[in-house]
Amino acid sequence: QVQLQESGPGLVKPSQTLSLTCTVSGGSITTSYYTWSWIRQPPGKGLEWMGVIAYDDNTYYSPSLKSRTSISRDTSKNQFSLQLTSVTPEDTAIYYCAANKGSSYRLEHMDYWGQGTQVTVSS
Repeated sequence: QVQLQESGPGLVKPSQTLSLTCTVSGGSITTSYYTWSWIRQPPGKGLEWMGVIAYDDNTYYSPSLKSRTSISRDTSKNQFSLQLTSVTPEDTAIYYCAANKGSSYRLEHMDYWGQGTQVTVSS
């Protein structure tokens, strides 16, 4: 059973970079066809898919966040990470990492989810 755990600062100042890491256990991030996504949920709003890194290291981003988002991985640690630059209070949300077993990165196709981590953007 694949398990995911988010980690990172819970408070980020405006204009700074938000950095989160997802540690994966029970499976390898290089396993064929798996995709590894970052998803967030602002207070009072729905889930928003942010981007994905696939088993072959290809990345795809939400058009609305592409200019500020970067996803990378560390295969030696079986982790993948999110960086979101130039944050504002509107980036305050619960951030989730999630995985799909079959090349999809649609929200409704996620097979595994982390528990989520609250990130607040405030001075």
